[in-house]
Amino acid sequence: MSETLEGFGLGLRSEHYRDFVTAPQRVDWLEFVSENYLVPGGKPLHYLDRIRRDYPMVMHGVSLSIGGSDALDIAYLRQLRALVDRIEPAWVSDHLCWTGTSSLNLHDLLPLPYTEATLQHLAPRIAKVQDALAQALLLENVSSYVRYRADEMSEWEFIRELVRRTGCELLLDVNNVYVSSVNHGFDPRIFIDAMPVGAVRQIHLAGHEEQDGYLIDTHDHPVCAAVWDLYAHTVERLGPVPTMIERDDHIPPLALLVAELDTARSLAQQHTLAARKRAA
Repeated sequence: MSETLEGFGLGLRSEHYRDFVTAPQRVDWLEFVSENYLVPGGKPLHYLDRIRRDYPMVMHGVSLSIGGSDALDIAYLRQLRALVDRIEPAWVSDHLCWTGTSSLNLHDLLPLPYTEATLQHLAPRIAKVQDALAQALLLENVSSYVRYRADEMSEWEFIRELVRRTGCELLLDVNNVYVSSVNHGFDPRIFIDAMPVGAVRQIHLAGHEEQDGYLIDTHDHPVCAAVWDLYAHTVERLGPVPTMIERDDHIPPLALLVAELDTARSLAQQHTLAARKRAA
């Protein structure tokens, strides 16, 4: 593992490569999408190596399909491990989901049924990934738009039990919590309050949009006021956790994202202090 990660980061996107190379930015660390760099060379890997000299990094995958019914892709895990050895990220994350079946990748992050059978299915798969990467795996809660009739527990109860059984850690996506809470009609603070404090290593913030009566996790808008409010509650509950903003479409100039990141800095400072005063 690389240096200890603290503070506030952004997702590294190709639109901003030159910004990070040509001048220091008010960004503490960067997250990159693993699959974009699983190649032996080329421009993306060139810039990743160059920018890594100046910024701590974390890896974030979208193809692990930890909850899928297919066997884990050993070749993919070997590629991930090679990239880990090259970049030395602070950690590696992916999503608590499945992405397809019969070797078909649907390129979507599909929710799991929250059942005992799913927990038993996940535990050995997570152990295998953690052994392959020689470090704990961070799993991110996904946004969802449907529920399974087979569900035996809430999503937050499922996540707590998964952490207890496997020792995995969490990438808490606050926007996804909010999106799912609106779509399914639960209080998002109950979800946040249920998270095991020591297991949450990273926080995601992002934007979303409304389509046909649902909130959709699109990552193409600024963070909205309701998500900022939920983030403030999250900081009061969990304390200072490395936090980043994701933007994957309608990507603005880097300066605008850095300014948005300053909002996260300010809220985190304010609400961490408030929590400490109450605890004193």
